[in-house]
Amino acid sequence: MVFKTFKLAIILILFILVSCQEKTKPSGGSITYNIGGEPTTLSPLSSSDGYSTAVHAYVFESLLDRDLDSFDWKPALATEWSISPDKKVFEFKLREGVKWHDGKDLTAEDVKFSYDVIFTDDWKAVQIRPYYESIKSVEVLDKYRIRFTVADDYFMNFEVCATLTVLPKHFYTDPENKKSFGRKLVGTGPYLLSKYDKGQKLIMVQNPNWWARTVPSEAERSTIKKINLRMVTEENVALELLKKGDLDFQSFRPEGFIKKTVGDVWEKKIVKVKTENKSPKGYNFIAFNMKHSFLGDREVRKALSMLFNRPLMSDKFEYNLSAPATGPIYVQSDYANSSVQPVAYDPNEALKILNRAGWTDSDKDGILDKKINGKKTQLSFTILDPVPDMMKYLTIFKEDASKVGVEINLKNVEWNSFVKLLDERNFESVRLAWGGGGVEWDPKQIWHSSSIAGAGSNFISYSNPEVDKLIDQSRKLYEKEQRIPLLNRVHELISADYPYIWWFNNKYTLYGHSKKVVKPKDTFKYGVGQEYWKVQ
Repeated sequence: MVFKTFKLAIILILFILVSCQEKTKPSGGSITYNIGGEPTTLSPLSSSDGYSTAVHAYVFESLLDRDLDSFDWKPALATEWSISPDKKVFEFKLREGVKWHDGKDLTAEDVKFSYDVIFTDDWKAVQIRPYYESIKSVEVLDKYRIRFTVADDYFMNFEVCATLTVLPKHFYTDPENKKSFGRKLVGTGPYLLSKYDKGQKLIMVQNPNWWARTVPSEAERSTIKKINLRMVTEENVALELLKKGDLDFQSFRPEGFIKKTVGDVWEKKIVKVKTENKSPKGYNFIAFNMKHSFLGDREVRKALSMLFNRPLMSDKFEYNLSAPATGPIYVQSDYANSSVQPVAYDPNEALKILNRAGWTDSDKDGILDKKINGKKTQLSFTILDPVPDMMKYLTIFKEDASKVGVEINLKNVEWNSFVKLLDERNFESVRLAWGGGGVEWDPKQIWHSSSIAGAGSNFISYSNPEVDKLIDQSRKLYEKEQRIPLLNRVHELISADYPYIWWFNNKYTLYGHSKKVVKPKDTFKYGVGQEYWKVQ
């Protein structure tokens, strides 16, 4: 599940610049990319998964963008911007002449609307509210100028304003369009949604009126005429499609990169890439519902964490291409606490912890039990997983746990149903993954107790008053060096509560692409840079 701050890279291709005043000619052709699954909805106002975000990245834009090598701000929908000395007022001058896909003009009213809907309950944007709660007002100064005023210090205030996804007010306030919000998109971006075959693919076609076609500095982006987005969940299926030429790009997990990409076809038709960059790294995890009768017990979660055989899984599936995860921030981050170590695999100690907590096999049926509220309860729970490929990790965990008397049931759940269960908090445990987020870390969206309510991202109902206090303090500090010790402590505290079983952080970016793809380099400093690729 991926939210606002962890935007996926788009597959966009080079423009051929004709002149500084004329539109660039598209290079033509098409490319096919796997987004990994079916979006829960295409509505940018209520979607909360990475599949939807992957589609939106072709269609919608923000006020500013980041340079992939320097990480400096650069113009996008806004051409000018200013920050007041007290960092409380931000003004943006919009690019004139920008058109929505339906031909209407972009104005400052659209920017204000895009902020207002975040705090309008009907639009269900609760998951991104923590980032915008410091904003006091958004004022339209004229047709092309907008002002953001903030009430509180928050080190990301300017960033969240600059990266606000800008939506067309006229489209989303028209009652006639309400039924089409989940399947129709209107943006300002380089591509338009042409076709949506549910469960199969989405077809994006080039927007001939994209503003960047007349901007020399943007000449090397988005020249492909058509982009096909497939929704293949299983890696083995995606690899076969790549081999057959039905996919032009596919990211790999370590096992796929090492074991499943061998043979002549991988030399003759497909380019394999292993590279490193400074982009944030995500992680897989098993999460425990804190409201559950015994999974809410820290000692039980600690014991379960010690039954997760990370060394074996690393040997079998990771091939030294990943680092053991230690907590809620990837180990390469400046905010990661280097003193926090991965939880050691130790079944004997795990059983001792459970015994001390009152769990014994009283009826000799091989499953530990304990009286909870006067009722005998077995140490048995279910892990839900939306991705079949990850079951091999869970199967090892299940088998090791059973040896000490813990019964784990595994259940694969279709993605849309899975998200519904998360939103309803109707689960015992889940296997999921977070994207890497931003380069700077603000844990509030996932780990602050205020993010439990509604469909917030703290779906396990984790709450630690000291963590809340440190998160709140760190958000008010503009200097990174001042935030680091506070967030190091947050990392330490969350890890010591064992709310998740953290798996691995990627060391490398692994992917493959067809030989028709031409790229300036394997990766930029802060991302692969697929938006600068082209096809022969």
